Amino acid sequence: MIGKYPAKLDEKNRLFVPAKLRAEMGDDFFVTVGINCGRSCLTIYTAKDWETLSQNYNALPISQRAGATSLLFSNAVECVPDKQFRFTLSQNLLTYAGIGRDVMIVGRAGQAEIWDVDAFNAFENENLTPEKLLASLEAIGL
Repeated sequence: MIGKYPAKLDEKNRLFVPAKLRAEMGDDFFVTVGINCGRSCLTIYTAKDWETLSQNYNALPISQRAGATSLLFSNAVECVPDKQFRFTLSQNLLTYAGIGRDVMIVGRAGQAEIWDVDAFNAFENENLTPEKLLASLEAIGL
């Protein structure tokens, strides 16, 4: 998943799935709490990636299945878009990420993130520098 997609929540906290992401997100997907560079956002996982995440979590010793790791699952919602390709976000997720009506859906390789538009713009302005981009490219082996 790649790209940035501005969107608006409707009065029922429904968000429209951008056409370019529909096939990649699939017929159902999962949304849960997320973080990027110390800022709150929401993360969208495909059903396949969610299954892998769940299997990895269940493979952990019981002593490591507590705390923050378990919060990924307890705050998650399974999303099945309606005929207009809208899905509903729970109020607790919106509150966690500080999301108002205007949002930005951002592709992040195998996942996507949902941000409050102002928070994303601040994040992008802070991190879109040649030095930080170079460090990021080096971190992924380029």
